[in-house]
Amino acid sequence: MLVGERDPGAGAAVSCEDLVKVFRSATGETHALRGIGLELLSGVLTVVAGPSGSGKSSLLALLGARDRPSAGRLHILGSDVGHASVGELRGLRRRRIGFVPQRSSDGVFPHLRALDQLRQVAAWRGAGDPLEALAAVGLSHREGHRPGTLSGGEQQRLAVALALVGGPALVVADEPTAELDHANADLVMDALLAAAAGGSAVVISSHDDRVTHRADRLLRLRHGVLSTETSGRRSAAAVIDATGRLQLPPELLGLFPDRRVVVEADGDGVRLRRPEVGP
Repeated sequence: MLVGERDPGAGAAVSCEDLVKVFRSATGETHALRGIGLELLSGVLTVVAGPSGSGKSSLLALLGARDRPSAGRLHILGSDVGHASVGELRGLRRRRIGFVPQRSSDGVFPHLRALDQLRQVAAWRGAGDPLEALAAVGLSHREGHRPGTLSGGEQQRLAVALALVGGPALVVADEPTAELDHANADLVMDALLAAAAGGSAVVISSHDDRVTHRADRLLRLRHGVLSTETSGRRSAAAVIDATGRLQLPPELLGLFPDRRVVVEADGDGVRLRRPEVGP
């Protein structure tokens, strides 16, 4: 549900408003996110899709409390990320958020066997069956192996199991099926959907059709701005952000070669047309 007139964040696991992320370097600034407003609800699996460079990974790093916004408001599980201390965010990530990084090797402990890793995370979260988490991603037979002896796909599935063990309130996964074949991608999606069914808020970034078609809610990101939202069987709806910006689908941009448009009220709707050309 997009942030509207009501109090943003009421009843939401995550809420953000006018979220901006700017990366600075010696060569200048890169605006990865340009004013995102959204909510993530418990029990819903949301997929964020978009081309490379659209801001997906930057958004997920913020939603997983692994980075702070440059501007805007971000509340995660009752914590204001912009104002929380380093220790508060560390505790939030450890106990209440499961995170799967895009590079799976960053999401596992290289010195521990798979089962010992899951036991450690389950202890942090105060609950969870490590063997059940391994079975959910098809890794029961690899419980005694360290990450260095696992394939890239197995490491990715282990990272997913670590994110899910103990039933965290929020699960954030950046391209969690990128290295997986169809059968194992389905296993991971089944596990993520089961987490949502169990009450977790789950958000995934992906451009994989195997993932997007199973989402409860699909958000498309373009140039750091949310462009469309699809929920259930409804048609994709264009998103208007808090400043009134609207992104037209790429196939419609050709209708407005001068990048100018006249907006007119038309009964219960709005009509967009090209400006009249003068003599």
